[in-house]
Amino acid sequence: MLKSRTRWIVRETDEKMRDQLTDRLGISPLLASLLINRGITETDAARSFLFDKGNEFHDPFLLDGMKAAVDRIHQAIADEEPILIFGDYDADGVSSTSVMMTALTDLGAKVDFYIPNRFTEGYGPNEAAFRLAKEQGYQLIVTVDTGIAAVKEAAVAAELGVDLIITDHHEPGPELPQALAIIHPKLPEGNYPFPYLAGVGVAFKVAHALYGYLPEHLLDLAAVGTIADLVPLKGENRTIAKAGINKLRQAARPGIEALLQLTSTKPESVDEETVGFMIAPRINAVGRLADADPAVDLLLTKDRTEAKELAQEIDMMNKERQTIVSEIAKEAMEMVQSHYPPEKYPVIVIGKENWNAGVIGIVASKLVETFYRPAIVLSFDKEANKAKGSARSIAGFDLFKNLSTCRELLPHFGGHPMAAGMTLALSDVDELRERLCLLADEQLSAEDLIPVTELDAVVPLEEVSLAVIEELNMLAPYGMGNPKPQVLIEKADFSTIRKIGSDKTHLKLQLEGSSGSLDTIGFGLGDYADHVAPFSKVSAIGELSINEWNNIRKPQLFLRDLRVDQWQLFDVRGHRQFEKWISQVPKDRLFITFREETASDLNLEKFQSETVWIRSREEASQLAIDDKNIVLVDLPQEVEVIEDVLQQGCPARIYAHFYQKESHFFSTMPTRDHFKWFYAFLLKRKSLDLIKNGDQLAKYRGWSRETIDFMSKVFFELDFVTISEGIIHLNTQAPKRDLNESQTYQNKKMQFELENQLLYSSCQELKLWLDKHVNAPVKNEEEVKSWI
Repeated sequence: MLKSRTRWIVRETDEKMRDQLTDRLGISPLLASLLINRGITETDAARSFLFDKGNEFHDPFLLDGMKAAVDRIHQAIADEEPILIFGDYDADGVSSTSVMMTALTDLGAKVDFYIPNRFTEGYGPNEAAFRLAKEQGYQLIVTVDTGIAAVKEAAVAAELGVDLIITDHHEPGPELPQALAIIHPKLPEGNYPFPYLAGVGVAFKVAHALYGYLPEHLLDLAAVGTIADLVPLKGENRTIAKAGINKLRQAARPGIEALLQLTSTKPESVDEETVGFMIAPRINAVGRLADADPAVDLLLTKDRTEAKELAQEIDMMNKERQTIVSEIAKEAMEMVQSHYPPEKYPVIVIGKENWNAGVIGIVASKLVETFYRPAIVLSFDKEANKAKGSARSIAGFDLFKNLSTCRELLPHFGGHPMAAGMTLALSDVDELRERLCLLADEQLSAEDLIPVTELDAVVPLEEVSLAVIEELNMLAPYGMGNPKPQVLIEKADFSTIRKIGSDKTHLKLQLEGSSGSLDTIGFGLGDYADHVAPFSKVSAIGELSINEWNNIRKPQLFLRDLRVDQWQLFDVRGHRQFEKWISQVPKDRLFITFREETASDLNLEKFQSETVWIRSREEASQLAIDDKNIVLVDLPQEVEVIEDVLQQGCPARIYAHFYQKESHFFSTMPTRDHFKWFYAFLLKRKSLDLIKNGDQLAKYRGWSRETIDFMSKVFFELDFVTISEGIIHLNTQAPKRDLNESQTYQNKKMQFELENQLLYSSCQELKLWLDKHVNAPVKNEEEVKSWI
């Protein structure tokens, strides 16, 4: 067996609803199922989702406060008042700032932007920045992607006589700031039809209202922030992302063009993964290490030379960010394992002085990925007695809701159910950890703490084709709320499994079906090659894609996880370096030996606590082998002993080694004709000096000397001969007896047959023989469902 790394849950689909969509839209049942899994059940909604029919941008004036905000901005433009855009330092904030700067500049405003320094000012509006803005002559401040929690700062703005317009999308708290206008899709009394806009989506709606028409030239920026901020890619967000990706493919913006060139990305191949893994991380890196201004400059510049220089600078910062993340993540992992083990702490809260506050959110994500626990990573400032942190969560634990119960410990915090940022006193860190762990104990079951992979469908290998995969691509762009379809291919045969890559950390697996094969690639899954045995049937989950190479297009599966439900045979017969391969046997292992001398021959003393010596069928019947990884170290004297061992349950794996000091199989097993000739020879000679003439006789007959000695011993046990001082004499008065009455003959015959069956059979033959004897339980339907 091979257990999967996560719990697999296959979503159930209403078959009647699926069939209706299939018939009405002319799509495959698989695509219909995927739509239903995404909550798209009505025919018109499905048609709109797939074919862009009816996908329109909502009227921006449906957002509360929009008219007041637009009127005030237009007044400022008309009166030539300077306007300050107050943004945020992540990709959503940077793109939001760029959208608002472009729109106001296009409309003739005197406008500039201000993004706080993550390290010296922290997240969101702050009093010092507002007072500085007032000193510089600003009478109007417009926030983007921030401000909904700035109750105190809004009061400062009012005190200074500065008008404040807040545009944001983060969760509103119990008290809203007093501002001239708040543009937010989730206001408690709001009526906007789509509440999941990113910060840049809200800024885009303001730009739409200011222009009086849809600003299509800003869609590329809106797509970057929307995809980067991991908001649900459905409804208006999907419309923004899909239209924005088309704009990005034109690479009309010099900054975007420079980033694509830097990452060797062809504009026409840009998709949501280009944004998520190439563009957004580089934009984010700037604000994580220093001021985010260069990222805004990159998106706004119209000069290709400047864009190239800025892109190179940002790329260097991203590489530096990667190094810092790697170092902190290593320290964080060690800290969790040594001081806050996940089995004891259902919420991870850790921190250290001098950890870079700009990257701790990434580290928190890595901790969640590794330990599958909500995680808060803090950077300690002992001089200021403050801890600044970022949090990431798992399904079932709403971060914003649970942190809200600790507001008295958190003078500054904000975020979403799955992510948050905060500041607190160093002296309150332990209490925050204790309270969150208590809340998690109340809300999370043991099962909740096992990672889950939600699967869209079980797909027979025979149904995987280029046409099916091309149809699935109609669901793109993928993202939160519309993930790439994950499918399950159950219990398939395979022809190839091997490690690939320069460091052998990746996996190449070729699944085989009745109508052809399917290549699968598993990045970072190379170790599976040591844990899947030949002739096993594997269940694989992953994402279907098309592999194009030398103008040849083939279906492919990006492997995410593997499972083998049956016991597995690992054939290690003939592997003489016992201690080298034994390290591949997973924990919960049991070394079974049947011969006393084997322990010293193979140095089994090192594995004494895991080794059992079976000397009889009675001892074999007392073993417990269910779900264990058993190693059959050597061969028993009787085949019935090993049969009795296998009847004691169903192991997860059997490693067949069958060490033999001496082999009987390759020595001659005399036939009855051998014995007949030897008897006739002795009858004629009456006696034979085995010491003097045994080798000569063996050479004459083409036998081994061992054969002569063996037959002599059999005859002696049957009283056919006497042997004295190496001389054998025939007993002509002996009664007739069968060869099987000789214990020596029986033992050799038994060992010969045992070796033939177990030691020198093919791997497939051995698997079939073991299958007959392993006490494998028959899985009922409910048990089978529980695997998935």
